[in-house]
Amino acid sequence: MANQVNPPRGMRDFLPAEKARRERLLSVIRESYRAHGFDEIETPVVEDSDRLHAGLGGDNEKLAFGVLKRGLTHEDLQAAAEPLDLVDLGLRFDLTVPLARFYASHRSELPSVFRSIQLAPVWRAERPQKGRYRQFVQCDIDIIGESGIRAEAELLVATLATVDALGLSDAVIRINDRRLLIGMLDALGFAESERDAVLITIDKLDKIGQDGVVAELRANGATPAAVDALDAFFRRPMTMEHLTFGERAIRRALPQGADESVIAELVALGEAVHAAVPRPGLLEFDPFLVRGMGYYTGPIFELAHPSVPYSLGGGGRYDGMIGRFLGTDVPATGFSLGFERLVDLLETDAGGAAAATALLYDADVPLAVLLALKTELLADGGRVRLVARPKNTKTLLEALAAEGFTRFAFVDARVTGAADVELRPLGV
Repeated sequence: MANQVNPPRGMRDFLPAEKARRERLLSVIRESYRAHGFDEIETPVVEDSDRLHAGLGGDNEKLAFGVLKRGLTHEDLQAAAEPLDLVDLGLRFDLTVPLARFYASHRSELPSVFRSIQLAPVWRAERPQKGRYRQFVQCDIDIIGESGIRAEAELLVATLATVDALGLSDAVIRINDRRLLIGMLDALGFAESERDAVLITIDKLDKIGQDGVVAELRANGATPAAVDALDAFFRRPMTMEHLTFGERAIRRALPQGADESVIAELVALGEAVHAAVPRPGLLEFDPFLVRGMGYYTGPIFELAHPSVPYSLGGGGRYDGMIGRFLGTDVPATGFSLGFERLVDLLETDAGGAAAATALLYDADVPLAVLLALKTELLADGGRVRLVARPKNTKTLLEALAAEGFTRFAFVDARVTGAADVELRPLGV
Protein backbone atom coordinates (compact mmCIF):
# COMPACT_ATOMS: atom_id res chain seq x y z
CA MET A 1 0.00 0.00 0.00
CA ALA A 2 1.31 3.43 -0.92
CA ASN A 3 2.13 5.85 1.86
CA GLN A 4 -0.43 8.58 2.58
CA VAL A 5 0.74 11.84 1.03
CA ASN A 6 -2.20 14.06 1.96
CA PRO A 7 -1.70 17.03 4.29
CA PRO A 8 -2.76 16.58 7.94
CA ARG A 9 -6.52 16.49 8.52
CA GLY A 10 -8.04 19.94 8.59
CA MET A 11 -5.11 21.48 6.70
CA ARG A 12 -4.72 22.10 2.99
CA ASP A 13 -2.26 22.45 0.14
CA PHE A 14 -2.85 25.24 -2.39
CA LEU A 15 -1.92 24.86 -6.04
CA PRO A 16 -0.30 27.88 -7.73
CA ALA A 17 -3.51 29.32 -9.22
CA GLU A 18 -5.40 29.16 -5.91
CA LYS A 19 -2.41 30.49 -3.99
CA ALA A 20 -2.16 33.42 -6.39
CA ARG A 21 -5.88 34.10 -6.02
CA ARG A 22 -5.63 34.08 -2.23
CA GLU A 23 -2.67 36.44 -2.32
CA ARG A 24 -4.55 38.86 -4.60
CA LEU A 25 -7.47 38.92 -2.17
CA LEU A 26 -5.10 39.45 0.76
CA SER A 27 -3.49 42.30 -1.19
CA VAL A 28 -6.87 44.00 -1.61
CA ILE A 29 -7.55 43.66 2.12
CA ARG A 30 -4.07 44.84 3.09
CA GLU A 31 -4.11 47.92 0.86
CA SER A 32 -7.61 48.90 1.95
CA TYR A 33 -6.64 48.71 5.61
CA ARG A 34 -3.42 50.63 4.99
CA ALA A 35 -5.39 53.33 3.16
CA HIS A 36 -7.40 53.80 6.38
CA GLY A 37 -4.27 54.46 8.42
CA PHE A 38 -3.50 51.01 9.86
CA ASP A 39 0.03 49.54 10.00
CA GLU A 40 0.90 45.89 9.55
CA ILE A 41 2.79 43.95 12.22
CA GLU A 42 3.95 40.36 12.56
CA THR A 43 4.16 38.16 15.64
CA PRO A 44 5.55 34.62 16.14
CA VAL A 45 3.30 31.67 15.33
CA VAL A 46 3.93 30.35 18.85
CA GLU A 47 3.38 31.98 22.23
CA ASP A 48 4.12 30.83 25.76
CA SER A 49 1.62 28.16 26.75
CA ASP A 50 0.79 29.93 30.02
CA ARG A 51 -0.18 33.03 28.04
CA LEU A 52 -2.39 31.09 25.65
CA HIS A 53 -4.17 29.47 28.61
CA ALA A 54 -4.55 32.57 30.79
CA GLY A 55 -8.33 32.74 30.42
CA LEU A 56 -8.22 35.33 27.62
CA GLY A 57 -9.23 33.11 24.71
CA GLY A 58 -12.45 31.54 25.96
CA ASP A 59 -13.27 28.14 24.54
CA ASN A 60 -10.54 28.54 21.92
CA GLU A 61 -7.97 27.86 24.62
CA LYS A 62 -9.21 24.26 24.67
CA LEU A 63 -8.35 24.01 20.95
CA ALA A 64 -4.76 25.24 21.22
CA PHE A 65 -2.02 23.01 19.80
CA GLY A 66 0.72 22.55 22.40
CA VAL A 67 4.46 22.16 21.76
CA LEU A 68 6.15 19.61 24.04
CA LYS A 69 9.06 20.78 26.17
CA ARG A 70 12.44 19.68 24.88
CA GLY A 71 14.24 16.87 26.64
CA LEU A 72 11.26 15.27 28.35
CA THR A 73 12.03 11.97 30.02
CA HIS A 74 9.82 8.97 30.67
CA GLU A 75 9.70 10.06 34.31
CA ASP A 76 8.46 13.50 33.27
CA LEU A 77 5.65 11.92 31.28
CA GLN A 78 4.67 9.71 34.20
CA ALA A 79 4.73 12.59 36.70
CA ALA A 80 2.62 15.00 34.64
CA ALA A 81 -0.73 15.66 36.31
CA GLU A 82 -2.26 17.01 33.08
CA PRO A 83 -1.12 17.45 29.45
CA LEU A 84 -0.34 21.18 29.87
CA ASP A 85 2.41 20.23 32.32
CA LEU A 86 4.32 18.81 29.37
CA VAL A 87 4.24 21.87 27.09
CA ASP A 88 5.84 25.28 27.28
CA LEU A 89 4.75 26.74 23.94
CA GLY A 90 1.61 26.62 21.81
CA LEU A 91 0.50 27.59 18.31
CA ARG A 92 -1.57 30.78 18.40
CA PHE A 93 -5.33 30.15 18.12
CA ASP A 94 -6.17 33.76 17.24
CA LEU A 95 -4.36 37.05 16.60
CA THR A 96 -5.79 39.04 19.51
CA VAL A 97 -3.85 37.41 22.36
CA PRO A 98 -0.54 37.80 20.46
CA LEU A 99 -1.43 41.44 19.74
CA ALA A 100 -2.00 42.13 23.42
CA ARG A 101 1.38 40.60 24.24
CA PHE A 102 3.01 42.53 21.33
CA TYR A 103 1.62 45.85 22.58
CA ALA A 104 2.75 45.15 26.12
CA SER A 105 6.24 44.37 24.80
CA HIS A 106 6.57 47.42 22.51
CA ARG A 107 4.34 50.06 24.06
CA SER A 108 7.15 52.61 24.37
CA GLU A 109 7.92 52.29 20.65
CA LEU A 110 4.32 52.71 19.46
CA PRO A 111 2.08 55.78 19.07
CA SER A 112 -0.38 56.58 21.84
CA VAL A 113 -3.18 55.36 19.59
CA PHE A 114 -1.93 52.34 17.65
CA ARG A 115 -3.77 50.98 14.62
CA SER A 116 -2.56 47.51 13.66
CA ILE A 117 -3.08 45.09 10.77
CA GLN A 118 -2.46 41.36 11.10
CA LEU A 119 -2.98 39.02 8.14
CA ALA A 120 -1.73 35.63 9.24
CA PRO A 121 -2.56 31.96 9.85
CA VAL A 122 -3.82 30.60 13.17
CA TRP A 123 -4.27 27.02 14.37
CA ARG A 124 -7.07 25.30 16.29
CA ALA A 125 -7.55 21.61 17.02
CA GLU A 126 -11.04 21.67 15.51
CA ARG A 127 -12.98 18.65 14.37
CA PRO A 128 -12.39 18.97 10.59
CA GLN A 129 -15.53 19.46 8.51
CA LYS A 130 -16.73 21.51 5.57
CA GLY A 131 -15.74 25.13 6.09
CA ARG A 132 -13.91 24.41 9.36
CA TYR A 133 -10.15 23.94 9.23
CA ARG A 134 -7.33 23.42 11.70
CA GLN A 135 -5.17 26.02 9.95
CA PHE A 136 -6.77 29.14 8.53
CA VAL A 137 -6.04 32.81 7.89
CA GLN A 138 -7.45 35.69 9.91
CA CYS A 139 -7.44 39.32 8.79
CA ASP A 140 -7.48 41.59 11.85
CA ILE A 141 -7.48 45.33 12.38
CA ASP A 142 -7.28 46.69 15.93
CA ILE A 143 -7.11 50.11 17.56
CA ILE A 144 -5.33 50.30 20.91
CA GLY A 145 -5.32 53.39 23.12
CA GLU A 146 -8.62 54.96 22.03
CA SER A 147 -11.39 54.64 24.61
CA GLY A 148 -14.27 56.29 22.73
CA ILE A 149 -16.50 55.22 19.85
CA ARG A 150 -14.12 56.95 17.44
CA ALA A 151 -12.22 53.67 17.37
CA GLU A 152 -15.30 51.55 16.62
CA ALA A 153 -16.38 54.01 13.92
CA GLU A 154 -12.97 53.78 12.23
CA LEU A 155 -13.04 49.98 12.40
CA LEU A 156 -16.51 49.70 10.89
CA VAL A 157 -15.87 52.20 8.09
CA ALA A 158 -12.57 50.50 7.20
CA THR A 159 -14.24 47.09 7.24
CA LEU A 160 -17.13 48.21 5.03
CA ALA A 161 -14.69 49.81 2.57
CA THR A 162 -12.67 46.61 2.47
CA VAL A 163 -15.59 44.29 1.77
CA ASP A 164 -16.79 46.77 -0.88
CA ALA A 165 -13.35 46.53 -2.51
CA LEU A 166 -13.72 42.75 -2.47
CA GLY A 167 -17.07 43.03 -4.27
CA LEU A 168 -19.42 42.42 -1.32
CA SER A 169 -21.28 45.72 -1.47
CA ASP A 170 -24.42 44.32 0.21
CA ALA A 171 -22.65 43.40 3.45
CA VAL A 172 -24.31 44.34 6.75
CA ILE A 173 -22.76 44.79 10.19
CA ARG A 174 -24.83 43.59 13.15
CA ILE A 175 -24.09 45.48 16.37
CA ASN A 176 -24.75 45.00 20.06
CA ASP A 177 -23.00 45.93 23.30
CA ARG A 178 -22.01 43.48 26.02
CA ARG A 179 -23.15 45.98 28.64
CA LEU A 180 -26.66 46.05 27.14
CA LEU A 181 -26.63 42.26 26.91
CA ILE A 182 -25.74 41.87 30.58
CA GLY A 183 -28.30 44.54 31.49
CA MET A 184 -30.95 42.58 29.58
CA LEU A 185 -30.18 39.40 31.52
CA ASP A 186 -30.42 41.33 34.79
CA ALA A 187 -33.71 42.94 33.76
CA LEU A 188 -35.16 39.54 32.84
CA GLY A 189 -34.19 38.15 36.23
CA PHE A 190 -31.23 35.84 35.53
CA ALA A 191 -28.76 35.51 38.39
CA GLU A 192 -25.20 36.75 37.91
CA SER A 193 -23.90 33.23 38.55
CA GLU A 194 -25.77 31.85 35.52
CA ARG A 195 -24.89 34.61 33.01
CA ASP A 196 -22.19 32.68 31.17
CA ALA A 197 -24.33 29.57 30.71
CA VAL A 198 -27.32 31.64 29.59
CA LEU A 199 -25.22 33.56 27.07
CA ILE A 200 -23.85 30.31 25.64
CA THR A 201 -27.43 29.19 24.98
CA ILE A 202 -28.57 32.55 23.59
CA ASP A 203 -25.58 32.47 21.26
CA LYS A 204 -27.24 29.46 19.59
CA LEU A 205 -30.32 31.50 18.64
CA ASP A 206 -29.55 31.49 14.92
CA LYS A 207 -29.16 27.70 14.95
CA ILE A 208 -31.94 26.45 17.26
CA GLY A 209 -34.41 29.34 17.20
CA GLN A 210 -36.25 31.04 20.02
CA ASP A 211 -38.15 27.92 21.10
CA GLY A 212 -34.92 25.95 21.16
CA VAL A 213 -33.20 28.56 23.34
CA VAL A 214 -36.09 28.58 25.82
CA ALA A 215 -36.23 24.78 25.92
CA GLU A 216 -32.47 24.47 26.51
CA LEU A 217 -32.52 27.07 29.28
CA ARG A 218 -35.34 25.19 31.03
CA ALA A 219 -33.50 21.88 30.61
CA ASN A 220 -30.33 23.43 32.08
CA GLY A 221 -32.18 24.65 35.17
CA ALA A 222 -32.01 28.40 34.54
CA THR A 223 -34.18 30.59 36.77
CA PRO A 224 -37.76 29.68 35.69
CA ALA A 225 -39.22 33.18 36.04
CA ALA A 226 -36.34 34.63 34.02
CA VAL A 227 -36.82 32.05 31.27
CA ASP A 228 -40.54 32.90 31.19
CA ALA A 229 -39.66 36.59 30.88
CA LEU A 230 -37.23 35.85 28.04
CA ASP A 231 -39.86 33.74 26.28
CA ALA A 232 -42.37 36.59 26.54
CA PHE A 233 -39.74 39.04 25.30
CA PHE A 234 -39.08 36.82 22.28
CA ARG A 235 -42.80 36.84 21.49
CA ARG A 236 -43.34 40.58 21.78
CA PRO A 237 -44.87 42.27 18.69
CA MET A 238 -42.19 42.90 16.07
CA THR A 239 -42.09 45.51 13.32
CA MET A 240 -39.72 46.21 10.43
CA GLU A 241 -38.26 48.93 12.61
CA HIS A 242 -36.14 46.27 14.32
CA LEU A 243 -34.18 45.90 11.08
CA THR A 244 -32.82 49.44 11.27
CA PHE A 245 -30.15 51.08 13.39
CA GLY A 246 -31.08 54.20 15.33
CA GLU A 247 -32.26 55.38 18.74
CA ARG A 248 -35.89 54.33 18.30
CA ALA A 249 -34.98 50.90 16.95
CA ILE A 250 -32.45 50.26 19.72
CA ARG A 251 -34.85 51.28 22.48
CA ARG A 252 -37.71 49.16 21.15
CA ALA A 253 -35.42 46.14 20.88
CA LEU A 254 -34.47 46.29 24.58
CA PRO A 255 -36.33 45.85 27.88
CA GLN A 256 -37.17 48.92 29.91
CA GLY A 257 -34.33 50.38 31.96
CA ALA A 258 -31.47 49.81 29.50
CA ASP A 259 -28.33 51.86 30.13
CA GLU A 260 -28.96 55.31 28.60
CA SER A 261 -25.27 56.13 28.18
CA VAL A 262 -24.62 52.95 26.20
CA ILE A 263 -27.62 53.59 23.97
CA ALA A 264 -26.33 57.12 23.32
CA GLU A 265 -22.91 55.72 22.35
CA LEU A 266 -24.43 53.28 19.87
CA VAL A 267 -26.63 55.98 18.35
CA ALA A 268 -23.59 58.24 17.89
CA LEU A 269 -21.63 55.34 16.42
CA GLY A 270 -24.37 54.64 13.88
CA GLU A 271 -24.63 58.30 12.90
CA ALA A 272 -20.86 58.53 12.36
CA VAL A 273 -20.69 55.39 10.22
CA HIS A 274 -23.74 56.37 8.14
CA ALA A 275 -22.19 59.80 7.52
CA ALA A 276 -19.09 58.13 6.06
CA VAL A 277 -20.93 55.31 4.25
CA PRO A 278 -24.41 56.68 3.37
CA ARG A 279 -26.02 53.38 2.42
CA PRO A 280 -29.36 52.43 4.00
CA GLY A 281 -29.43 49.22 6.01
CA LEU A 282 -25.69 48.72 6.38
CA LEU A 283 -25.99 48.55 10.20
CA GLU A 284 -28.42 46.45 12.25
CA PHE A 285 -28.93 46.45 15.99
CA ASP A 286 -29.17 42.87 17.29
CA PRO A 287 -29.99 42.70 21.02
CA PHE A 288 -29.13 38.97 21.08
CA LEU A 289 -25.74 39.18 19.39
CA VAL A 290 -23.38 37.55 21.90
CA ARG A 291 -19.96 36.90 20.35
CA GLY A 292 -18.59 33.97 22.32
CA MET A 293 -15.35 35.50 23.57
CA GLY A 294 -15.68 36.40 27.24
CA TYR A 295 -13.11 39.22 27.04
CA TYR A 296 -15.46 41.64 25.24
CA THR A 297 -16.39 44.62 27.39
CA GLY A 298 -18.37 46.99 25.12
CA PRO A 299 -19.64 47.20 21.53
CA ILE A 300 -19.54 43.91 19.61
CA PHE A 301 -20.22 43.33 15.92
CA GLU A 302 -20.53 40.69 13.22
CA LEU A 303 -20.29 40.98 9.45
CA ALA A 304 -23.14 39.35 7.52
CA HIS A 305 -24.05 39.00 3.84
CA PRO A 306 -27.48 38.09 2.45
CA SER A 307 -26.05 35.31 0.28
CA VAL A 308 -24.87 33.15 3.22
CA PRO A 309 -26.39 32.18 6.60
CA TYR A 310 -23.16 32.53 8.59
CA SER A 311 -21.04 35.53 9.63
CA LEU A 312 -18.00 36.63 7.61
CA GLY A 313 -16.20 38.21 10.53
CA GLY A 314 -16.67 40.02 13.78
CA GLY A 315 -15.08 41.66 16.75
CA GLY A 316 -15.58 44.08 19.58
CA ARG A 317 -14.07 46.06 22.42
CA TYR A 318 -11.76 44.23 24.84
CA ASP A 319 -10.52 46.87 27.28
CA GLY A 320 -9.36 44.44 29.96
CA MET A 321 -7.06 42.16 27.98
CA ILE A 322 -3.86 44.20 27.63
CA GLY A 323 -3.98 45.07 31.31
CA ARG A 324 -3.41 41.38 32.04
CA PHE A 325 0.11 41.86 30.66
CA LEU A 326 0.85 45.47 31.66
CA GLY A 327 -0.86 45.66 35.04
CA THR A 328 -2.79 48.72 33.88
CA ASP A 329 -5.81 48.70 31.58
CA VAL A 330 -5.46 49.97 28.02
CA PRO A 331 -8.55 50.48 25.82
CA ALA A 332 -8.65 48.26 22.73
CA THR A 333 -11.09 47.20 20.06
CA GLY A 334 -10.77 45.11 16.91
CA PHE A 335 -12.47 43.52 13.90
CA SER A 336 -11.49 40.24 12.25
CA LEU A 337 -12.48 39.12 8.76
CA GLY A 338 -12.91 35.39 8.19
CA PHE A 339 -10.64 35.08 5.19
CA GLU A 340 -11.47 31.45 4.35
CA ARG A 341 -15.20 32.21 4.22
CA LEU A 342 -14.54 35.24 2.04
CA VAL A 343 -12.43 33.17 -0.35
CA ASP A 344 -15.23 30.61 -0.67
CA LEU A 345 -17.83 33.32 -1.24
CA LEU A 346 -15.96 35.39 -3.81
CA GLU A 347 -16.27 33.79 -7.23
CA THR A 348 -13.97 36.18 -9.06
CA ASP A 349 -10.58 37.66 -8.34
CA ALA A 350 -10.74 40.99 -6.55
CA GLY A 351 -8.97 43.55 -8.71
CA GLY A 352 -7.77 40.92 -11.20
CA ALA A 353 -4.20 39.84 -11.74
CA ALA A 354 -1.31 41.58 -13.48
CA ALA A 355 -0.51 40.61 -17.08
CA ALA A 356 1.23 37.23 -17.24
CA THR A 357 3.08 36.11 -20.36
CA ALA A 358 4.18 32.61 -21.37
CA LEU A 359 7.02 32.36 -23.90
CA LEU A 360 6.83 29.01 -25.73
CA TYR A 361 10.33 28.51 -27.11
CA ASP A 362 11.82 26.07 -29.58
CA ALA A 363 14.74 23.92 -28.55
CA ASP A 364 17.20 25.73 -30.85
CA VAL A 365 16.66 29.20 -29.33
CA PRO A 366 19.86 30.30 -27.53
CA LEU A 367 19.51 30.61 -23.76
CA ALA A 368 21.03 34.10 -23.84
CA VAL A 369 18.33 35.26 -26.25
CA LEU A 370 15.57 33.76 -24.10
CA LEU A 371 16.78 35.42 -20.91
CA ALA A 372 17.29 38.77 -22.64
CA LEU A 373 13.77 38.58 -24.11
CA LYS A 374 12.31 37.66 -20.73
CA THR A 375 14.10 40.58 -19.04
CA GLU A 376 12.88 42.98 -21.74
CA LEU A 377 9.26 41.93 -21.21
CA LEU A 378 9.56 42.05 -17.42
CA ALA A 379 10.49 45.72 -17.68
CA ASP A 380 6.92 46.39 -18.84
CA GLY A 381 5.48 44.88 -15.64
CA GLY A 382 3.65 41.63 -14.96
CA ARG A 383 5.28 38.22 -14.97
CA VAL A 384 6.94 36.08 -17.62
CA ARG A 385 7.50 32.32 -17.77
CA LEU A 386 9.71 30.36 -20.19
CA VAL A 387 8.05 27.13 -21.39
CA ALA A 388 9.49 24.56 -23.80
CA ARG A 389 7.17 24.35 -26.82
CA PRO A 390 5.62 20.88 -27.21
CA LYS A 391 4.40 19.41 -30.47
CA ASN A 392 0.77 19.88 -29.45
CA THR A 393 0.28 23.22 -27.72
CA LYS A 394 -3.49 23.11 -27.12
CA THR A 395 -3.34 21.30 -23.77
CA LEU A 396 -0.43 23.46 -22.61
CA LEU A 397 -2.23 26.69 -23.47
CA GLU A 398 -5.33 25.54 -21.60
CA ALA A 399 -3.22 24.74 -18.55
CA LEU A 400 -1.47 28.12 -18.71
CA ALA A 401 -4.81 29.92 -18.95
CA ALA A 402 -6.05 27.99 -15.90
CA GLU A 403 -2.97 29.18 -14.01
CA GLY A 404 -3.81 32.81 -14.78
CA PHE A 405 -1.58 33.55 -17.76
CA THR A 406 -3.16 36.17 -20.01
CA ARG A 407 -1.01 36.07 -23.12
CA PHE A 408 1.61 33.96 -24.91
CA ALA A 409 4.09 34.08 -27.74
CA PHE A 410 6.00 31.52 -29.80
CA VAL A 411 9.76 32.03 -29.81
CA ASP A 412 11.90 30.45 -32.53
CA ALA A 413 15.51 30.82 -33.61
CA ARG A 414 14.73 33.95 -35.69
CA VAL A 415 13.79 35.97 -32.59
CA THR A 416 16.35 38.46 -31.29
CA GLY A 417 14.15 40.72 -29.13
CA ALA A 418 10.64 41.65 -28.05
CA ALA A 419 9.97 43.37 -31.39
CA ASP A 420 10.24 39.98 -33.11
CA VAL A 421 7.54 38.18 -31.09
CA GLU A 422 3.76 38.37 -31.47
CA LEU A 423 1.98 38.47 -28.12
CA ARG A 424 -1.40 36.75 -28.36
CA PRO A 425 -4.26 36.78 -25.81
CA LEU A 426 -4.70 33.62 -23.77
CA GLY A 427 -7.89 32.26 -22.27
CA VAL A 428 -10.33 34.30 -24.34
